[in-house]
Amino acid sequence: MKKIILFIGVLILTSSLAVAQKYAFVDSEYIRKNIPAFTKAQDQLDQFSKQWEKEIADGYAVVEKMYKAYQSESVLLSQEMKIKREEAIIAREREIKELQNKYFGMEGELFKKREELVKPIQDEILKAIKTIAVEGAYAVIFDSAAGGNILFANPKFDISDEVLEKLGYKN
Repeated sequence: MKKIILFIGVLILTSSLAVAQKYAFVDSEYIRKNIPAFTKAQDQLDQFSKQWEKEIADGYAVVEKMYKAYQSESVLLSQEMKIKREEAIIAREREIKELQNKYFGMEGELFKKREELVKPIQDEILKAIKTIAVEGAYAVIFDSAAGGNILFANPKFDISDEVLEKLGYKN
């Protein structure tokens, strides 16, 4: 009997502590959109990306043109000439794929530019969120923009504007 009462007491104590926890959420997309430096960095990344995409698309267009020319002339070519043309087409296609990987691969130019332009801003946002979490004694802060599967959130617990203020931005 004493064990049951002790167990119920511990259960009530733990549940009352859990209720006392403070929770909040932020909308990181909203925060980023309200920081001009982030918008500018994103625009720069988009420009680089478009430029590189065009360069790659132009390269593939050349490969396509080479292949069509090969197909139309293949009847007139000797076996040796066919092999040379095929190798040239394959080599050019390989160059374009390498260029694509150089720009858009896991450690590509776009990744490096994103690290250079966006990461410092994201680190600054995270630092502000952590500071607010400590100052406000929040147990957890969710990000509603990151697919946190929040089905409902009371707007009074949204501290996104507080994060922007901490970063020195007014909305």
